[in-house]
Amino acid sequence: MASNVSSGSAGVSRKPFATGWTAFAACLMIFGGAMAVLQGIGAIVNDDRYVITGNYVYKFDVTGWGWLHLILGLIIVVAGFVLFTGAMWARILGVVAAGLNMIANFLWLPYYPFWSVIMIAIDVFVIWALTAGTHRERV
Repeated sequence: MASNVSSGSAGVSRKPFATGWTAFAACLMIFGGAMAVLQGIGAIVNDDRYVITGNYVYKFDVTGWGWLHLILGLIIVVAGFVLFTGAMWARILGVVAAGLNMIANFLWLPYYPFWSVIMIAIDVFVIWALTAGTHRERV
C-alpha cells in the first residue's frame, strides 16, 4: 500500500527546486541583468557615443548612468542565479531590483530609446512572473 509520507528525512518536506514562472523569471533576470551590465559598460567606457534626443526633463551624466546600470545589472544577475534555489529573499530582491531597473530605463529613454523599451518590457515580465505565485491548487 502506498503511503503519503514525504520523501524527506523524518517526514520533513523539502523546498523544491524553482519551477514554472520562477524559473522563467530567473532566466529573464539573468538575461536582462547581463544586458544592463553591457549597457552600463558601454556608457562608462564611451559616454560620447550616446546622443540625447531633444529637450528632455531628465538630464544626467552618462557615465553616472553607466555605473547605475552596471550595479543594478549585477544585482539582478546574482538574484536571478539565486532564484533557481527557490529562495524567497531572491524573489523579493528580484521584484525590487526589476522595479528600480524599470525606473532607471525610463529615465534612460532619451539616450537609447529602443534598448530602454526592451529592458522595461523584460522587467515587466520579471515582476509578473515573480508575483504570479509559486503553487497552484489541483481541483
